[in-house]
Amino acid sequence: MHMNVAPHLLTEDRAEYERVLDDALSTAHARPELAGVGSRLTVAQLRAMTLNATALVTSAAASEYDHFVKVREQNRASAGARDPDAHDRPGTGTGAGVVAIVTVMVPVLAGAAAVIFLLVGAVLHALAPTVAFGATLLTAGLVFGSLAAAGLLCAAAGLLVTALRNSPVEVSTGGPPAAPDDELSRAREAWRHALLERGILPFLRDALAAAPPAPTDP
Repeated sequence: MHMNVAPHLLTEDRAEYERVLDDALSTAHARPELAGVGSRLTVAQLRAMTLNATALVTSAAASEYDHFVKVREQNRASAGARDPDAHDRPGTGTGAGVVAIVTVMVPVLAGAAAVIFLLVGAVLHALAPTVAFGATLLTAGLVFGSLAAAGLLCAAAGLLVTALRNSPVEVSTGGPPAAPDDELSRAREAWRHALLERGILPFLRDALAAAPPAPTDP
């Protein structure tokens, strides 16, 4: 049986409402006011009745729930403010992507050109030592080799800078850090307590009181 959704109960909190209800039903044997569970009404019947009366039950803890939702929204907003937009960070975006591609491709292309020039220049120099073109190719190969080495150093430096920039920074304030989740937890527990004590338990007591007593065996 599906639960009727209270006007002020958000979808993400339906499961929490059901958990509080299930906890109350699972500990009914320890509550004298719920002694009729199992004799007057079964757990399944009480659960179905309480889910169908969600709007009525949750209205008893409306103020605590509104405060809990407000604190949760503020907590989410502050968490988003602490995480700057990625487009505003240095080293991100389209420009950074182009720089990264160039940094990777330059050593590769320069290294390939150096190998080709050195091989061709060495072959020409071996076959025709007097031809100046072979020496020119060897010189070009050495130049491209130096360029490839410089590119590798730049790429390594870029990786190091990126790793340092993205590493988490721990800030010591000399005292315990602020924990907005503590206020959120307190607000959630206050709502759960009010929901249980002023909403679910009174509804279960009234439902048991209104149910006819179970027939006794002759």
